[in-house]
Amino acid sequence: MRLTLFDLDGTLLPTDSDHAFGEFVIALGWADGDSHRRRNDAFFEDYQAGRLDIASYVEFCTAPWRDRDPAELAAARARFIAEVARPALRPAALALVRRHQDQGDLTAIVTATNDFVTRPIAALFGVETLIATELECDASGRATGAIRGVPAFRDGKIVRVRQWLTALGHALEDFERSTFYSDSTNDLPLLEHVSHPVATNPGPALRQVALERGWPILNLFP
Repeated sequence: MRLTLFDLDGTLLPTDSDHAFGEFVIALGWADGDSHRRRNDAFFEDYQAGRLDIASYVEFCTAPWRDRDPAELAAARARFIAEVARPALRPAALALVRRHQDQGDLTAIVTATNDFVTRPIAALFGVETLIATELECDASGRATGAIRGVPAFRDGKIVRVRQWLTALGHALEDFERSTFYSDSTNDLPLLEHVSHPVATNPGPALRQVALERGWPILNLFP
């Protein structure tokens, strides 16, 4: 058996879907442009620097839309997928996912970005299993601004992957080959946990780690 895991933002997508959705809600007029963009950019810088407080970020990024009418919110997300996410798909990334699927690998997208934003993006890649940071919802189904369970972030990705495999009756150690594609040092815990880590479109810090450890480097985007 072979297991293949993909990070999403910066790995399969040449953009960050969480940050992009923040820009999208500004364009919709749901958030003040200057203040929301300033805080959104600051959180993104924290993520890149490895110091993101993900609970604070989820509370911030859901604030402009979590009290919106569900039908209005669903329509906005559909527009985001059509206008922002789908045009960001790249043939090389789609081909990489398809190759592993055609080989019979058990595949999943494992992303720190919340499930509201990323579930339809995973569908664009034809990946059924999405392990994302899950939003807590109230009895009416509205996001509360909190995280449900363990966020799929840093060491939490290992926890969530192991929970998923356990539900399937497997353990990570059952697989003769486990591969994880990622662009970020935030994913070092899971990269170090699989048998075949692949630095994919890596930032400078992860590229240096990959060179030092002899990990393969894959550049899907120019």
